[in-house]
Amino acid sequence: MRTFRIIGMLLNYPTKELVDNLGGLSSVLHDEGVLNAKTIKGVDKLINMMGKADLMDLQEDYVGLFDRSRAHSLYLFEHIHGESRDRGMAMINLRGHYAEHGLTLSHKELPDYLPMFLEFLSILDFKEAQDLLNETVHIYGAVGAKLKKKGSLYAALFKALEAIATVKPDPKFVEAALNEVIDDSLEALDEDWVEPDAFNGLGEADCGSCSENIRRMGENLEAEIEVKH
Repeated sequence: MRTFRIIGMLLNYPTKELVDNLGGLSSVLHDEGVLNAKTIKGVDKLINMMGKADLMDLQEDYVGLFDRSRAHSLYLFEHIHGESRDRGMAMINLRGHYAEHGLTLSHKELPDYLPMFLEFLSILDFKEAQDLLNETVHIYGAVGAKLKKKGSLYAALFKALEAIATVKPDPKFVEAALNEVIDDSLEALDEDWVEPDAFNGLGEADCGSCSENIRRMGENLEAEIEVKH
């Protein structure tokens, strides 16, 4: 399902290559028809903004939202387990689940990185992908609500994931996330970065560095778009 791939691409660090292909990505979303009209309108607003914005401003905004703010972290298990040992075990299990379906990660790639998770969903049967999406929908609801409160158009991507899921986010989980006070000061972030067990490999994955799977995904989509048009 290419819709999952495209949402994942839009959640990656914005590059010139991504911006140059925004029109084609939007066309695929419309043609595939997974998202309803209201939801895809929100995604189109984000795409239009990205196409018009200065690339450096776009990148700076992205880093501020996702790399320097744990409130909007794109690492799923961080929102559930924090930096406890449970997160490490959950990532081992998820990495094994990827491998069972032929998706192999390098040792530097964290499996709970949302664009990677969406790449995984894209290779599954749609019903199976929906079931996995349902298990994590509370996270999308919480992060999306925080982004909406902040006035970020990126909230539309999380709303899109909610729309594909067949269950609704737990309102208590979302409310608790909105009321949570997180120290995103540079001092607090520096303190987190010195914890090797919690963030092993995160440096390479952070600031928009995509995996080989994500890069190949973009190349495949570009080829599909060129053939179509």
